[in-house]
Amino acid sequence: MPSLIEIRNLSKFYRRGEQRIPVLVDINLDVMEGDFLALMGPSGSGKSTLLNLIAGLDRPTAGVLRVGGVDIAALPESALADWRAAHVGFVFQFYNLIPVLTAFENVELPLTLTPLSRQERRQHVELVIELVGLGDRKTHYPRQLSGGQQQRVAIARALVTDPMLIVADEPTGDLDRASAAEILELMERMNEDLGKTIVMVTHDQRAADKAHYVQHLDKGELSERVEVLARTP
Repeated sequence: MPSLIEIRNLSKFYRRGEQRIPVLVDINLDVMEGDFLALMGPSGSGKSTLLNLIAGLDRPTAGVLRVGGVDIAALPESALADWRAAHVGFVFQFYNLIPVLTAFENVELPLTLTPLSRQERRQHVELVIELVGLGDRKTHYPRQLSGGQQQRVAIARALVTDPMLIVADEPTGDLDRASAAEILELMERMNEDLGKTIVMVTHDQRAADKAHYVQHLDKGELSERVEVLARTP
């Protein structure tokens, strides 16, 4: 089976004056469809940079990066934006919800870029809002929701376009232990029941234990994969 994500000899450098600062160095990675990968490592190791490259939010300096068979690094900006909107769902540490929109409207937002009718958009939103257990909170604004509920809205927003890939950057980093456990359970269901491929950056070992395997980044270099043998219940 071909890899959903195929990375070969990928490097990312930033320039500071005359200096060239390496962030990622000669990365090779394969992620299969339906995988759940946790990326771990110290701050500044390049985890979020790698996640942003996979999601098409940034471009590599060198190397090959294919997602779903598409060389996303070669796409022009407008085509790359269209590709992201159609194929990638985003979950961030701080939710990135729009405060003046209700939970329903926040989830609907990605669908406004699609040709779906208003009725079709409503059906899609109702489905994922119920899926994340917020059917009774859809008219609430972010300020009226707990942190865990806001992250559920963010997950519903990530799912609403039915993307082939979910990228999550510290999805439990701003949550208390109980809320974090609920979000991790939901992400596990997204992977196991909906078949979503997930790449997650985390510092939280409890979050990493929900993944199929873990890879560590340190000083821009990627370790061998480590299987998660005993996933937490």
